[in-house]
Amino acid sequence: MKNIQPYQPTDAAGKLAKGFLRNPLTLVLGVFLLSIGYLALMIMPREENPQMVVSGSTVIVALPGASAAEIEKVIVNPLERKLKEVKGVEHIYGRAMDNVGIVTAAFYIGEKKEDSNLKVYDKIMQNSGMFPKGAMNPIIKPLDIDIDIPVVSVAFFSKNEKMTHTELYDRVKKIQHQINGLDNVAVTEVKAGHKPQFNIDVDLYKLSGYNLSLGQIVQAVESLSYSVPAVKNRTKDNQIIMVGVKNAIESTQDIGNIIVAQYMGSPIYLNQVAEVTNSYDTQNFKSASISTKGEDGKFLPLQEQVTLTVSKLQGTNAVVIANAVKKELESYKELLAQNGINYVITRNDGHKADEAVNELVYHLLLSIVIIAILLAVVLGWRESLIVTFTVPAILAITLFIAYLTGQTINRITLFAFLLSLGLLVDAAIIVIENIHRHYHSIESQHESADDLMIKATDEIGPPTNIATLAIIMTMVPMAFVGQMMGQFMKPIPANVPVALIASLFVAYIFTPYLAVRMLKKPDFSKEGGH
Repeated sequence: MKNIQPYQPTDAAGKLAKGFLRNPLTLVLGVFLLSIGYLALMIMPREENPQMVVSGSTVIVALPGASAAEIEKVIVNPLERKLKEVKGVEHIYGRAMDNVGIVTAAFYIGEKKEDSNLKVYDKIMQNSGMFPKGAMNPIIKPLDIDIDIPVVSVAFFSKNEKMTHTELYDRVKKIQHQINGLDNVAVTEVKAGHKPQFNIDVDLYKLSGYNLSLGQIVQAVESLSYSVPAVKNRTKDNQIIMVGVKNAIESTQDIGNIIVAQYMGSPIYLNQVAEVTNSYDTQNFKSASISTKGEDGKFLPLQEQVTLTVSKLQGTNAVVIANAVKKELESYKELLAQNGINYVITRNDGHKADEAVNELVYHLLLSIVIIAILLAVVLGWRESLIVTFTVPAILAITLFIAYLTGQTINRITLFAFLLSLGLLVDAAIIVIENIHRHYHSIESQHESADDLMIKATDEIGPPTNIATLAIIMTMVPMAFVGQMMGQFMKPIPANVPVALIASLFVAYIFTPYLAVRMLKKPDFSKEGGH
């Protein structure tokens, strides 16, 4: 009997097949890959959309006593001219109001936040002398899209008509303090509603009678307060609001007893020229209303609401944070109900992200099942099972690498997987088809099963490698797309090439390993050699 030498592979594909075909660690490797993929799927942060690097800075400069027209000329216009000199700035927006000017510099999408903010800071500090005398030091507030855009918004409203303007706000502030302490919560903010404060309504006629100025009133009150609103703020009744503070003083009597001036040796007290009340921020005209459905399903009349917004830290899981906020709110639900306060979650990005991810995962599994059925019809159910196994193994490797590189699971990430799903099985189908051909070839009936596996894999190695490389090269240009579209589509060039490379290794290692154990070689001797 002729001694047949074992087949010696020449390509990396055949060498991988030979190295893992009878290796007991191959099964361990398969279980390991599936495990790390599942782990990555569970612990990777979930978002509805991919994170984008958006840079920008807002410069705020106050000039007390100046009108909006004056602010525009001496604050806003000079600031805009200087910020245009900063490299990387795409748009500049200026806003002039009484007493303050605000200019925002928006950088091109993709510019590094830290570098952009530092450029703005350096430019402002280098030209600090351009501001007029009396202007306060500029406040530079960097834009942070992860913090500025909340993931959860909760609207609180009360059906208790006896509740004061500030009581609802105070109760929401207490809840805000607890939620702000949750893990990975970046910023919480209470919007709308009215803050408690002491109001000083100055009588201009009495002020004139005592020959006093508003400046003297402001200067006297400033000695006891930490924050004085602009003098030009007015109420609907055209009364001038001078101060809005609470904690710096104990009662309205303390404020009323402030000595604002002296006349012929006699002190003039604040309560002689103004009325001091313990009330709410009457100069705040901003409000929000909500309408909810009653028991009969009809919408109830609009009610004033206080909104609590919650933002997350960059790269954290929106789903986990949203669920933690909901759990914390549940603990207050009974206490709030006792006080006639209800709440409605008006925004939940975590829920939306989880739904989007779960839906795409469902379609991903559905696509795998369709591929399995198609292969079962064309090649056979054993071959179908082998190829079907390779898909989750490839996705597991891709997910784990995405997790290591700091990516999140979002609509675009999973779209990249769906996009490459048809390409992922190419290598495995080519390998299993060549193995199937050799198994059913009469010329190969005297070769061992191991040699057939190695030979079939080795044969298709070079063309499969080149074809996969060509597909990867078509994805590379997408990585150089700029602006918002480039940032939004970034997961595609980041994940598709990784998935395709993983598909080669999985096809060369696991397809022969499973085929030698699952496929049955036909017996040609019973067919008379045909």
